[in-house]
Amino acid sequence: MLYDCAVIGGGPAGLNASLVLGRGRKEVILFDDDTPRNAVTQESHNFITRDGIHPAAFKKAAYEDLNKYPTISVERNQVVDIVPAASYFQIQTGRGQVFDAQRIILATGLKDILPEVEGIQQFYGTSLFGCPYCDGWELKDLPLVYIAAYPHAFNSVKMVSNWSKDIVVCTNGKDSISLEEKAILAQKNIPVIEDEILRLQGEGGQLKSIQFKNGKELRREAGFISYKLQQAAPFAGRLGLESNGAGGIRIDPYGRTSRKGVYAAGDNAGGLPQQIVAAAEGSKAAISVLSDYVAENF
Repeated sequence: MLYDCAVIGGGPAGLNASLVLGRGRKEVILFDDDTPRNAVTQESHNFITRDGIHPAAFKKAAYEDLNKYPTISVERNQVVDIVPAASYFQIQTGRGQVFDAQRIILATGLKDILPEVEGIQQFYGTSLFGCPYCDGWELKDLPLVYIAAYPHAFNSVKMVSNWSKDIVVCTNGKDSISLEEKAILAQKNIPVIEDEILRLQGEGGQLKSIQFKNGKELRREAGFISYKLQQAAPFAGRLGLESNGAGGIRIDPYGRTSRKGVYAAGDNAGGLPQQIVAAAEGSKAAISVLSDYVAENF
């Protein structure tokens, strides 16, 4: 079977794109290997009518919507390769299956690369977070740590100060905060500790303290971390898609990439990392697919 469109990725962008395509009377197949970026998240926020929902409950509700439309198929499998053919694309899965589609929406997202600090995985998603917009409310007025192990952390520290004034920045021995930035933080009573971290300590996912290699200890109840991002899937490179210069896929305002027939939506295109934004971008990419079909066949 030749599908009208294959959507790669089962996050909010891919789910909403599939919904729009299904309602647009297109034969669409959604590939979802169920490895979401927010797998450690207990609650998702800032999505009206869904504030505080568990990601698994969000996905369950999404699939209930998709199941209403007979032209939407779901393949719970990993896509391992996308091969361009003459007028369509071949999608190869980890189980050795091959599916054909005329168009592709890449909604494969990004992967968080956390600082190399012992114990960080134990607390990430429960008392340590990456996004103050997502989790700042729950940490308001608490004594917080900001682990600034990567460059460009200063602006994030400033943003965290919107929710708590009791912040200590830990660079873990990295040159991530400039002298000028340290001076500004000092004026705001935000200390910067540059000692290397030995480990994070706590229990049940609740951070209690940061232990340093020089024997010092900092008591903190929660916090935020700087992290790096990388594409969660290799398909942009394999398909020769242009980059936006910041690690994302370059798209036009409606999700079209530099390659005809390939669209992108969500975090992998450099969008603001919010579920509601990803869902909206999935909708825009799907509308582009429908518009391009109509333009070619009317």
